[in-house]
Amino acid sequence: MTGSEELADRFEEHRGHLRAVAYRMLGSLTEAEDAVQEAWLRLSRTDPDDIQNLGGWLTTVTGRICLDLLRSRTARREEPMGDAFVPDPVLRPLSHIDPAEEVLQADSVGLALLVVLENLEPAERLAFVLHDMFAVPFDDIAPVVERSPAATRQLASRARRRVRGATPSAEPDLGRQKEVLDAFLAASRGGDFEALLALLHPDVVLRADSGALVRGAAASKVVQGAKTVAEQALMFARYARSARLVLVNGSVGVVHAPEGRMQSVMGVTIADGRITGMYILADPERLERLEAPGLTG
Repeated sequence: MTGSEELADRFEEHRGHLRAVAYRMLGSLTEAEDAVQEAWLRLSRTDPDDIQNLGGWLTTVTGRICLDLLRSRTARREEPMGDAFVPDPVLRPLSHIDPAEEVLQADSVGLALLVVLENLEPAERLAFVLHDMFAVPFDDIAPVVERSPAATRQLASRARRRVRGATPSAEPDLGRQKEVLDAFLAASRGGDFEALLALLHPDVVLRADSGALVRGAAASKVVQGAKTVAEQALMFARYARSARLVLVNGSVGVVHAPEGRMQSVMGVTIADGRITGMYILADPERLERLEAPGLTG
């Protein structure tokens, strides 16, 4: 085996971890893959003898790449990303539930948390993701954000407060999640408005991200309140008729893919037997790029 082949093999051992870092930083599966590939290119141009801790080096390099992407994204955006924005979901069949493996899943970060992370400043997001989610020391993060370790600690602390204040509590049991979603879909299909109200928290928030080109009733929107969300559910009851339960970022969610063509994905947060948040991605362009093994056949 050549030196380059050995280096490539060592990089592959870290690919899943790096993808998890980039996905939490960017909320985009495509951009996350691009960031990981760029990390490989930078490694291939570096003398490995100069790297004492390959995993740590790759993590901070990937973080730096993601930080640059976030800053570039912010700079070129003419207006802020709307409240309706929903990050790329990670989909798996509902049958693919292994409690021992679930803990290790790199994609198990929820959509609700990713939505909150979108509202952080790029440097705050980097400090929070690398330190709080991946235990990278502040001394290693500080050079990336061009701040002192103490200032970097403050970035993470500020981000932590915002995350705790904005992330809804969630039911961790997949069986209970499934019961609530089964009941919600049944009520939607049957046009049972009162049953829908009973399954929705009074302050439930629905975010529907249909992209920039969709207009009319299906356009991107943020809707709050059980009555209004229930009315939306009845308006789009046809989606419930062909909906399938799947795992969306490690929690039970819904995919609508009639004739094998994905038209929407919905992740939810559930607490005390009621839905508190709904995150619907219906952007045709982004849905085309999603990997959905075994979900659209």
